Amino acid sequence: MLAKVYSGAVFGVDAYEVEIEVHAGYGDPKIVVVGLPDAAVKESGDRVWTALINSGFSPPIHRIVVNLAPADIRKEGPSFDLPIALGLLAAEGQIEGKELDNYCVTGELALSGEVRRVRGVLPIALRARAEGRRGMLTPPENAEEAAVVSGLPVYPVGNLREAVEFLEGRKAIAPLEVDVVAAFGGGTVYDDDYADVKGQEFARRAVEVAMAGGHNILLVGPPGAGKSMLAKRVPTILPPLILEEALETTKIHSIAGVLPAHQAVVSGRPFRAPHHTISDAGLLGGGTHPMPGEVSLAHNGVLFLDELPEFHRNVLEVMRQPLEDGVVTISRAAASVAFPCRFMLVAAMNPCPCGHFGDEQKPCRCTPIQKQRYRNKISGPLLDRIDIHVEVPAMDYQQLSSLEKGESSAAIRERVVAARAVQRERFAGLRRQQPVHNNAGMRSKDLHRFCKLDDSAQSLLKAAMSDLHLSARAYDRILKVARTIADLEGRENITDDHVAEAVQYRSLDRNYWS
Repeated sequence: MLAKVYSGAVFGVDAYEVEIEVHAGYGDPKIVVVGLPDAAVKESGDRVWTALINSGFSPPIHRIVVNLAPADIRKEGPSFDLPIALGLLAAEGQIEGKELDNYCVTGELALSGEVRRVRGVLPIALRARAEGRRGMLTPPENAEEAAVVSGLPVYPVGNLREAVEFLEGRKAIAPLEVDVVAAFGGGTVYDDDYADVKGQEFARRAVEVAMAGGHNILLVGPPGAGKSMLAKRVPTILPPLILEEALETTKIHSIAGVLPAHQAVVSGRPFRAPHHTISDAGLLGGGTHPMPGEVSLAHNGVLFLDELPEFHRNVLEVMRQPLEDGVVTISRAAASVAFPCRFMLVAAMNPCPCGHFGDEQKPCRCTPIQKQRYRNKISGPLLDRIDIHVEVPAMDYQQLSSLEKGESSAAIRERVVAARAVQRERFAGLRRQQPVHNNAGMRSKDLHRFCKLDDSAQSLLKAAMSDLHLSARAYDRILKVARTIADLEGRENITDDHVAEAVQYRSLDRNYWS
C-alpha cells in the first residue's frame, strides 16, 4: 500500500515542499529511505521503528521504502521523523491516511514517541501556506513561530499517538493562535544603560551618530578605557524593529536553530559578539548544507568584534563583500545560497600590542616593528568600509570617581529614532531591488541627490581629502556620516560644521600611529 505525507525542508532562507512517499511491499521487515538523505535522515528508520513500538503500534511487517521527493536535492536533519512514521502507519493500514494530504507535518521523534523541536519551522510554514495546506502539525516548542504565519492553522502535537488521534478525528486539538503584534511589541528589557558610562563624551557622541545612520564604527583605545562597555550598550539605543524586519530576522534564527523554544518572533535587534577564534565559515556561514553564520544572525542588528586584530586576517577579509552588499553568497558544487546580512559592525581594538600607545599615564613598550605588524592585521580596504574611527582615551581618577550620571540610553534613543524616521521618509520613494533603510545604505547616485554641500562645506572636505590622502570610499563615508549628523540636528542642508565633525571621525586616516 502507498501513502503520501507532506513536509518541508530549508534551502537558504526559504523552504521547499517535500513529498514523502511510503510504500509497504514484499520482503523482510526493513525501512529503506531514498531521495538523497543524509546520515540523520537515514537513521530515522531506527528512531521511527522504536517510537512506533513505544507508542503502542505494531512494528512494520513489510519492507518499507520511503522516498523523499524531489529526489535530486539533499535532505538533512531529523525533521522528517514524524511524517515518515505517520506515512508508515498509513501504508501498513494501521491508521486511515485520507487526512494526510491536507497537512504539512514536521518534527523529530524520540524513542518514546515524543515529538521534539526542529529547525526552520517558520520558512516551512510559509511554504505550507503557499502550497495551500489546510494546516500544519508541529512540535509544541516550535508551534509559536509557525503560528506567526496568518491563514495557516497550527496544531502542536506532543507525541506520535496524539498526532494519530488528531488525524483520525478521535482527539480535538485547538489551533494555536499568536497575537503577532503583541509578541512583536513586547520589546526587550535591558539591564545596561549609557547612564552608567562615565566620561567619554566624544566616543558616546560617535556611537550615537553611528546608530542614527546605521554606520559601522571602530573604537580604538587602551585596555580599560570603556570600549566594550560602550559597545555592549549599543542595543539600548537602537530603534525598534519593524514587523517586516522582525520576520526576516526570525527566519534566519529559526533556520540556524537559535530561536528560543516557544518564542514567536525576534522582537529586539540582534547583538552578536563572536569570539576572535571564529572561522570564516562560522562568521559568514557554510557547511556541506550551507547554514547562516554570525553576519546573517546579526541581520538587522549589530555584529560586535572585540579585539579586532586578534581575529584571523582571512576571517576579517571575507567580511569586505558582505559589508558592502548586505548579502553573503555561499557557493557549492550543487548550488549557491544567499543569506541576507545587513548589519552594523561595531569593532574595538587596542592601539598597539601592549595597549598603551598614546596613553599619557602609561608608556608604550612596543617596538616600531611590533606596532607595524599589529596594524597590518587590519587591511586598508577593510578600514575604508568602517565609516567611523574614534579614539577612546584612558580616564583619570577624577572621571572615574565622579558621581554624576551620564545621559541615559532612553534620551539618546529618542534622537536616534527621530533621525531614523527622517531617513525612512527620505528613502521611501526610491524604487530599488534592495531598499535603502538608512544613510549608511545610500549608493553613489543617492549621495549626489541627498548629500549636497554648500561652497564652505565643499572647501573643507576638499582640504581634508588632500591633507589626509583619503580614498574615494572614505569620501563617500564622510558624506554619509555628515548627512546623519545633519539629520540628528533636524537640518535639511549639510553645513561645514557637519562635515568637520564627520572628518573628526576618521581617526585612523589622520596618521594616528605616527
